[in-house]
Amino acid sequence: MATIEGVRELALSLPRSYEVLVRDRVKFRVGHIVYLSFARDESLMGFASPKEERAALIEAEPDKFLMPKLSDQRYNWLVVRLAAIDDEEMRELVIEAWRMVVPKKVAAAHLGD
Repeated sequence: MATIEGVRELALSLPRSYEVLVRDRVKFRVGHIVYLSFARDESLMGFASPKEERAALIEAEPDKFLMPKLSDQRYNWLVVRLAAIDDEEMRELVIEAWRMVVPKKVAAAHLGD
């Protein structure tokens, strides 16, 4: 099962990524762009994700993925239950979310693309 501590360790290791606390919620940003956000109880993680993939992910695994709240549905955003994913899947989701918000050169240099 993935944990906020594991996400934190990974997110803070990514170039330009930093943690902030907004209204008692942990968020990770690159610049001013939020790419990860936790529910106050840390059971749910919102993450940057292409809108086009949202419906398919939720339909395929409704026990794992959730639609973001209505006000966030206009963004490239999706929500996952942390208890439903393992560390490997968490790593993939975090890195892909981060990739969406950093310059392509930064992602390529860090990931060796």
